[in-house]
Amino acid sequence: MPTASDFRQMLRDASLRVTGPRLAVLSAVHGHPHADTDSIIGVVRGELGGVSHQAVYDVLRALTSAGLLRRIEPPGSVARYEARVGDNHHHVVCRSCGAIADVDCAVGFAPCLTASDAHGFTIDEAEVVYRGLCPTCSC
Repeated sequence: MPTASDFRQMLRDASLRVTGPRLAVLSAVHGHPHADTDSIIGVVRGELGGVSHQAVYDVLRALTSAGLLRRIEPPGSVARYEARVGDNHHHVVCRSCGAIADVDCAVGFAPCLTASDAHGFTIDEAEVVYRGLCPTCSC
């Protein structure tokens, strides 16, 4: 887990001002991978006290636009955020409880970016979602 100093440097490297809400959101997402917005708001409020929903939404948008966070939208789920950016990993989602985990590409670096027919698109991202039951739910 990165330190507060690491988070400050991440913001500076992304040309973003270092603010309390930005630091708190970065820390929340790093500490709670695949968290939804409401969960992130709860963690941030626990750290900073009163912070508005809109402030957290604005910070999430800024951090995602800057490439510090990634927004994912598994089918049937609300948007979630993760700090693992810059690679083309996938996710596995539990059909019962909704738990989400990262899954690395099985055959090397970003093989999914080579579509069988791109239909003229320039593809820069692919999303694969595996579904099943997590260990807790399969018992």
